[in-house]
Amino acid sequence: MVTRISIFIAAFLLLVNTLTAQTTMEKATLTPQQESLAAIACLEAKGDLSRLEQAIERGFDDGLTVSQVKEALCQLYAYTGFPRALNALNALQHAVEARMQAGKTPQEGAEASPLPTDYDAVREGTAVQTKISGRPFDYTFAPQMDYYLKAHLFGDIFARDNLTVQQRELVTLSALTAIEGVHWQLCSHIQGARNVGVEDECLKMLPDVLAKRVGNVEAARLRNALYQVLNRNGKINYQLGSGEKLGTPVDFSVWPLGGANTAYAHYFSGRSWVAPMNADSGGPVNVTFEPGCRNNWHIHHKSVQVLICVAGHGWYQEWGQAATEMVPGKVIVIPAETKHWHGAAQDSWFQHLTYMTKTEEGAQTEWLEPVDEVQYKALK
Repeated sequence: MVTRISIFIAAFLLLVNTLTAQTTMEKATLTPQQESLAAIACLEAKGDLSRLEQAIERGFDDGLTVSQVKEALCQLYAYTGFPRALNALNALQHAVEARMQAGKTPQEGAEASPLPTDYDAVREGTAVQTKISGRPFDYTFAPQMDYYLKAHLFGDIFARDNLTVQQRELVTLSALTAIEGVHWQLCSHIQGARNVGVEDECLKMLPDVLAKRVGNVEAARLRNALYQVLNRNGKINYQLGSGEKLGTPVDFSVWPLGGANTAYAHYFSGRSWVAPMNADSGGPVNVTFEPGCRNNWHIHHKSVQVLICVAGHGWYQEWGQAATEMVPGKVIVIPAETKHWHGAAQDSWFQHLTYMTKTEEGAQTEWLEPVDEVQYKALK
């Protein structure tokens, strides 16, 4: 009898654990409202007002209220500045007016609850900041900034309850993906989102959302930061998808990615893409290299090649010479009969335009050996 009861209890506990795990898995997904908040925040920071208005419209369709969108945009002035936030609020106003004229009045939603008369913004803001940061933080170098962070941002703004703290952190980190040079702040807010209860599975879904609704650059910045935050202490909790690569991204909406460079793939270490730009009529070809990709040593016989870096960071080297760094605006003119190679830096995507000039009869390209791996990795 005791054995049967023990078996029954064990089976019951197993069932409970299974149901709990299933419930957790069901929760570990971004809602349409969260996806829209992320897109809205990112486009606000990017300053793309026409697409922001479209994202707000979709957000209303996804169930966001005017109050929630307004609150997210007001919060973002602390991260992106008043000009961006005010422009975004104008876009919200236009979206609301257009929707009302179309007979689709959006939900206003609840305003934030009044704060108690004895509310202590510094004390409460310090508690919120500590929870998000995972530890106490005092910015002693600039006490006034420390006060603004505690009392105003985390005290006054985060106390408004028409957005949850989880929603606010998603808004913040999504906006930061649109800003160049804030990688460490982005990493901090990813960890902050985790600290306030945003699940890792939800964070892992965000890059795809941003890729579809904003752009590849913002998605790549987020992937870079997620890879760093989620894979700490030797644990691999986040893996890149097929074809994804770490490194500083470039914006393919400016210079097109084009098609895979399959015809010359065996002469390249890594993946590359080519986008002819009226090349048949004498225009250039835009070549894109993923981080770490470069072509073999080669020689253009009886023709001169011109390279113009338009995005990212790369290298050019002639045989027997030191490598030359390539950044946007750098122009390289390669004399005929010169052995050379060019490609991306290890940690950055790279794009250059290329065209041939002074081409003589019998011009051809001679492909040679790959670039030495050790020498390439030594380039800084």
